[in-house]
Amino acid sequence: MQQRIDHVTAHDGSFDVHLWLPDGGSGPGILLIQEIYGVGPYIAKVAEDLAARGYVVAAPDLFWRLHPGWVGEHTPEGTAAAIELAGSFDLPQGVADCVLTLAHLGELPEVTGGLGVLGFCLGGSVAYMLATQARTAAVLSFYGSAVPEATGLMERIDTPLLLVFGGSDPYIPREQVAAVESAAAGRADVRVHVEEEAGHAFHNSESPMFHQPEPAARAWEVATAFLHHHLPTR
Repeated sequence: MQQRIDHVTAHDGSFDVHLWLPDGGSGPGILLIQEIYGVGPYIAKVAEDLAARGYVVAAPDLFWRLHPGWVGEHTPEGTAAAIELAGSFDLPQGVADCVLTLAHLGELPEVTGGLGVLGFCLGGSVAYMLATQARTAAVLSFYGSAVPEATGLMERIDTPLLLVFGGSDPYIPREQVAAVESAAAGRADVRVHVEEEAGHAFHNSESPMFHQPEPAARAWEVATAFLHHHLPTR
């Protein structure tokens, strides 16, 4: 597995895009969107898993305007610092950066077979908003807190969409998840998967505060099956 850092230019500067290549050298592309801890050990672990499955993975540094290269620690103090930093994050600007990254990813010679998007937490919100602007083979959003208040945008999404939530998430109450389920009902290309006993960020294997191994494994199996269905590797 090869890794490198590319650079993408926006209207007000340039930012790093971390890339992971599969052993085969090429494959479908996945835009992997960070959570509040930045492009750190957890995002790298997810990227390595996806690259091992045959995908070319690109993870942009979304906090480059606030704190380039930010990697938050998975501790109470590190989480508080990450939440404070994320409070200054401009969501529309982040979506615009991801549009640029997606275009860059699609132009890479290593990318064959289409593009997909996967985001966690903050990145789950960005992925959902991105789906209203760019059509890809698949979009996966894990516990994006902006999704429940933006269910009206679902009618603008014509990409296969998987929305994953924890049913016991204190940041996204179950009644908000139910509103998402209601909005998705009858939409053939939208699937909502809820791990009822799971809280927020339950897939984050680097965070003892949040990680719940059993629901994480189940949700990841659903997510990777969704990916392979809509964005198959060779």
